[in-house]
Amino acid sequence: MPLRDYPRVVMGHGGGGAMSAELVANVFGPAFASATQAALADSAALTLGGARLAFSTDSFVVRPLFFPGGCIGDLAVNGTVNDLAMSGARAAYLSCAAILEEGVEMSVVGRVAQAMGAAARAAGVEVVTGDTKVVESGHGDGLYLNTAGIGLIPAGVDLRPQRARPGDVVIVSGEIGLHGVAIMSVREGLEFGVEISSDCAALGGLVEAMLAVTPDLHVLRDPTRGGLAAALNEIAAAAQVGVTIVERSVPVPPQVANACAILGLDPMYVANEGKLVAFVPREHAEAVLAAMRAHPLGAQAAVIGECVAEHPGMVVARTALGGTRVVDLPLGEQLPRIC
Repeated sequence: MPLRDYPRVVMGHGGGGAMSAELVANVFGPAFASATQAALADSAALTLGGARLAFSTDSFVVRPLFFPGGCIGDLAVNGTVNDLAMSGARAAYLSCAAILEEGVEMSVVGRVAQAMGAAARAAGVEVVTGDTKVVESGHGDGLYLNTAGIGLIPAGVDLRPQRARPGDVVIVSGEIGLHGVAIMSVREGLEFGVEISSDCAALGGLVEAMLAVTPDLHVLRDPTRGGLAAALNEIAAAAQVGVTIVERSVPVPPQVANACAILGLDPMYVANEGKLVAFVPREHAEAVLAAMRAHPLGAQAAVIGECVAEHPGMVVARTALGGTRVVDLPLGEQLPRIC
């Protein structure tokens, strides 16, 4: 339904899909009216004192706080580092604001803080400032985190959704859907015969390896809320180009495929926290793919499609049966509060 038909916020408004986009476009966008914000990328590219900076902020409300492959602390650091990396920036400094619920065990807060510190050291960033607030019992679900980050964008790098061009090759850095299914398995107590771990990881090093091949990458995006489908749709809409993918070329691990089949979910819409999708000029695609595969976080990188002039603003998948289907922007989210 149009935004005006929702008198109150619903969970779908936080899902990273069409409802989130409408909320931003109709409520927050007009209120802020910033030319920089109009790009609506993962981070803002700014010029300050002659330097090009990337600046990003993110809030984390994942439930449960701990899950296979990580916790809310890892997620907060890696998520912000990755948002900066999607602008080509190497993250340098982070802030951390913690909203704690009265009654949460101090040992839980300590574990989360230790995880944040370890993740920051692994990503090569420092947490240099922050804030703490406490809310009454029953109003905070344990703890929430907000992180903001800044980093420098190298000269000659211009990564924006609007730069996607017909002829670009679409590459995904690895298997999709692991984070969303990992969260679902522990939240709902589901067992799929094998433990599924989140792919939560900082992608700065992988992006640096890609930019070392060529600074002329067109678009990078980490497909978190709304999954790969949402990321591709956002890019197609921003650049007014079409995207065609080959469904069987999208790397979906068997455990994710099986879990999604049981639950009636589409892996294309399941969240990731350690993957990126890249739109690369065709002449550089082979070299960029090789560089990605040489990096531990891109070992399973694959070409999944291309950018086309036809059907602008739309993502189309070629199915294994030889047909095609529209991969639409999700309305809300299949699984809320995954980050």
